[in-house]
Amino acid sequence: MFKHSDALVLEDSLIRLRHALHREPELGLDLPLTQRKVLDALAGLPLEITLGKRLTSVTAVLRGGRPGPAVLLRGDMDALPVQEDSGVPYASQVPGRMHACGHDLHTAGLVGAARLLAARREELAGDVVFMFQPGEEGMRGAALMIEEGVLDAAGSRVVAAYALHVTSTLLPTGFAAVRPGPMLAASDTVTVRVAGAGGHGSTPHSAKDPVPAVCEMVTALQTMVTRTVDVFDPAVVTVGSLHAGSAGNVIPEHAEFEATVRSFSAATQAKVRAGIEQTVRGVAAAHGVAADVDYRENYPVTVNDPEEAAFALRTAQDLLGADHAFEAPRPLTGSEDFSFVLREVPGAYVGLGACPPDRDPATAAMNHSPRAVFDDRAVLDAAVLLAELAARRLGRTAEEAV
Repeated sequence: MFKHSDALVLEDSLIRLRHALHREPELGLDLPLTQRKVLDALAGLPLEITLGKRLTSVTAVLRGGRPGPAVLLRGDMDALPVQEDSGVPYASQVPGRMHACGHDLHTAGLVGAARLLAARREELAGDVVFMFQPGEEGMRGAALMIEEGVLDAAGSRVVAAYALHVTSTLLPTGFAAVRPGPMLAASDTVTVRVAGAGGHGSTPHSAKDPVPAVCEMVTALQTMVTRTVDVFDPAVVTVGSLHAGSAGNVIPEHAEFEATVRSFSAATQAKVRAGIEQTVRGVAAAHGVAADVDYRENYPVTVNDPEEAAFALRTAQDLLGADHAFEAPRPLTGSEDFSFVLREVPGAYVGLGACPPDRDPATAAMNHSPRAVFDDRAVLDAAVLLAELAARRLGRTAEEAV
């Protein structure tokens, strides 16, 4: 239904929107300036719009000209607490905030898809739900939007859902990757607090030192993973924060560390959680200290429905070229809260290249880096791919019904 030539007339306006979003990034669940920009960009389109109650989301429903089911397209809108150092002329004007993950491109691309689909809504055999979501970066915004009814916004549960994510590295602009099954990892956070008995550094025998206990825990967790987790259903445990004490000659009362845990199945996730708790408590007992384990399951595995992933791949190949869209050989250990959507309805999550042509995808600054740069031209790929996925999926259901 759609080609890049159909969207060329939108390219300049979508890039301007992307730059406006990039200059004024917002964090978390409350994005009033971003929401206003989205609403202004959607003004005049035949959409039924609902705003979020607990977050500044925008849910827009486009009614097709023919009867049929509903499909959902998602674009996340929040930025990161990163000081931008990209050197682009439209860089963030807000200190300490940056669209370092490309969500400004996602938002502009979803606006473009809405415009494309609205222009041909009489041909659509069903409805399209546009999910403009805050709070993807660790705030579970998708889960909140589901609780507020986004999956049923058209009047019935959507039959499929699609989202994409741009990358400033790995893939040049104009390339896409998708795979069936796990696409991204589950993400959990564990915080371990160890309580001992403080004392003077010169007489450790009269204290209960939490520091060596914590150090042993950190290294023991790595052994635990390699000896309990199937290498073909892997997990990653990385300790990124460790704190103890205030002076070199003082044994502190407390020490703590925080880790991220990534896994690709519920079975491994449960096994790693149990292993962490057992390892930490065992080491604590050996050192005569007490340990508290706070394990938080954040995002589940992002799992692409096999049929929808194959459909998304065929669609991307038709739009971008057979040699520009491929099945990813393995999942990535990043995480994504579109996983909450895919846990409820079948769909696909697609990786989209946005590495600028003057940079090497193998060495370019990656997403979340203060020096990450995304190619403006990817906004057109995003708009056309999202629109085509929705239109073809509705058409496929109509054909199956006949």
